[in-house]
Amino acid sequence: MNKEKKIIKNDNVGIVQAQTFSFDSLKLESGEKLGPVTLVYETYGVLNQEKTNAILIVHALSGDAHAAGAHEGQDDPGCTPPYRIGGYATLGWWDAFIGPGKAFDTDKYFVICSNILGGCKGSTGPSSINPKTNKPYALDFPLIGINDIVNAQKHLIDHLGIDKLLSVVGGSMGGQQVLSWLVNHPNRIHSAVPIATTIRHSPQQIAFNEVGRQAIMADAHWKSGNYYDGPAPSKGLAVARMIGHITYMSDSSMAEKFGRQRKESNEPFKFTADFEVEGYLRYRGDNFVKRFDANSYLYITKAMDNFDASAGRPFCDRLRGVKAKVLVISFKSDWLYPAYQSKEIIKGCKLAGVQTTYCEVDSTYGHDAFLLEVEEETHLISHFLKKIFYDYEVTGVYGA
Repeated sequence: MNKEKKIIKNDNVGIVQAQTFSFDSLKLESGEKLGPVTLVYETYGVLNQEKTNAILIVHALSGDAHAAGAHEGQDDPGCTPPYRIGGYATLGWWDAFIGPGKAFDTDKYFVICSNILGGCKGSTGPSSINPKTNKPYALDFPLIGINDIVNAQKHLIDHLGIDKLLSVVGGSMGGQQVLSWLVNHPNRIHSAVPIATTIRHSPQQIAFNEVGRQAIMADAHWKSGNYYDGPAPSKGLAVARMIGHITYMSDSSMAEKFGRQRKESNEPFKFTADFEVEGYLRYRGDNFVKRFDANSYLYITKAMDNFDASAGRPFCDRLRGVKAKVLVISFKSDWLYPAYQSKEIIKGCKLAGVQTTYCEVDSTYGHDAFLLEVEEETHLISHFLKKIFYDYEVTGVYGA
């Protein structure tokens, strides 16, 4: 793990502050109503007068609104990547991509990132106070879907006065949100960039999530979700995160990072973390529980498993008439969201006549590549966005 300190440079957005937006209620796919709803979000760059340069970044399972820059005077030890800037808190999870001259150039674009509905970093979720009981919702929180998460984001975009987003971009579960925007709100976006994602989860992807959920629910401290006045189910959540990290990496990246290197230990217990990879997984699991809520993990993974961008129909049928341009990115070593799933997205787009570009990046990082392949993704994304925005600047029409 790279613990090297970084400093704020000219290509960093600097110190940022989270903002909140609340609205009265949201009708969910289940038919239930949830309200009031609060979303925490951050913005980077400046919204132009025409409000045509806005890009929505949507995060993955363990992400939040803090995508770039740093929060002054706060520390969040579980964040990824584990960098600090002097006395400032951890950099945002996609900081390498957001800032002047980066993939999402804040000299040109107004970038938005919100913590999702169901999250635990300020947005309304299971750990939020239920106004009917003045206690945390816990399992009284209604089941939510990816489309509900996106509909909440749409309320935020409306609040910001943005009629149409230049693009919506995200990887993994973020990619599911991108597809939801594409099929449910195509007239609100000019382009979409789904990265390392899928139209719907495979049985294997559902299985991994279910093992994580069972680990949480098997923790004696879970108490059917009612643990907020006592110890959290930290052991179960840590195991769930360990399982997740195994799927995020590839065999070659684990071999390169850890090999079979052993840790030095004086502990007498027979089942200590003898290998470096064991110590790494325990470290990641233990740090994750410091910043994430176990019930949020249950709700969000269930939303991911239930999502189907095709709604049970041929995916191309859901894309008929869509004018937005699409860039799909996958990674050769990603076995959690393998490239064939991205190719299914491409096939649906092509059959529907949607202008689509596809790139399969030759990376050894596994699923984590969407966070780590900075140079390759920056090249692809920056050129894609530049073409769309340039067309508008010259002709006044996107995609001319």
